[in-house]
Amino acid sequence: MKNMMGLINLHESQDSLGEITKHRPLAAIPFAGRYRLIDFVLSNFINSGITNVGILSAGNSRALADHIRSGKEWDLARKRDGLFLLPSWQTGNVQGAFPNDLTDFFSNLDYIKSSRQRFALISGSRAVCNINYEAAYNYHLEKAADITVLYKEYSDSELKTLSCATMFETAADGRVIDIEICPVQPRRNKVSMEMYLLDRQLLAELIDASVSRGGTNFARDCIVRNLANLKVYGFAFGGYLARIDSMQNYFDHSMKLLTSEVWQEIFFANGSIYTKVKDEAPAKYQCDALVTSSLVANGSVIAGKVENSILFRGVKIHKDARVSNSIIMQKGEIEPGVVLENVICDKDVRITAGKKLKGEPNHPIVIEKGIVI
Repeated sequence: MKNMMGLINLHESQDSLGEITKHRPLAAIPFAGRYRLIDFVLSNFINSGITNVGILSAGNSRALADHIRSGKEWDLARKRDGLFLLPSWQTGNVQGAFPNDLTDFFSNLDYIKSSRQRFALISGSRAVCNINYEAAYNYHLEKAADITVLYKEYSDSELKTLSCATMFETAADGRVIDIEICPVQPRRNKVSMEMYLLDRQLLAELIDASVSRGGTNFARDCIVRNLANLKVYGFAFGGYLARIDSMQNYFDHSMKLLTSEVWQEIFFANGSIYTKVKDEAPAKYQCDALVTSSLVANGSVIAGKVENSILFRGVKIHKDARVSNSIIMQKGEIEPGVVLENVICDKDVRITAGKKLKGEPNHPIVIEKGIVI
């Protein structure tokens, strides 16, 4: 795996996550109390032995740059290789099923060509999982594949929850024979994890050839349009996968973290998940606090009742407040007498005394960053 470079492509559609991506890219969305989505792919890379990682940024990346800094938390602050934040020419949030990522791939082609590794592994940030890529790498070599696409098999009921996904069909030997991007009616159950393994030189050639022919999207123009010319194979991932492509999926997968089996697999199955370190005091539970089945991050102060919820760093729950089935992000403040149920509060949200907000499990209320109610 030392012979592989990692590329994190942040040109990901976030149309269905507008409320919490208004001030940040999808990769910087807070998740699981103290993490960001990008923490998972960065941790998977370093746990797999990949030490040369380039992040192809998109849109407003200030929050992301503040979070990853030098990459020290992921052991990527190195004299040789390490972490590289690759600039983007675009501004604003990424929209649509076919984001214009090829232009940014092309503008950073020198980085790809000058890297010393033979192979490249491209990944987005929306696929939250704990994976070691060594098995996929060995499969790639065994099949003598040009490109290996990692995928997850979904049941019919799970397919209905997807917002926009790439789906494909494979032959008996695992070769990909058909690909559909964001179909209105899914006809396949193999869903791409948006992770692609290929030779670095082939990647550079595909980018150059696609851009010279007017291509704008990596998945469509480099892979789908070359399906007949290249040996593209699918590698099945059997672990837990949380695909964050809508507010409903974000809420549902966050709530699933409250079960010990999911929590253990996401954070410990193939190595630890690392994040930006903040030195804060442990959570403080006052005399009247009652907390059950919840994740509570450090720096929080709780005097009310919290059940089946996720509290991020620095959250304050005042006396006589009740929070259930909800997500309260950093530095949120819930004043006395407030009742919250099925609610997502972004950073720095304050709910003033006596307010009652109740959403539904299939339609949570979302409150944007910095709002006072």
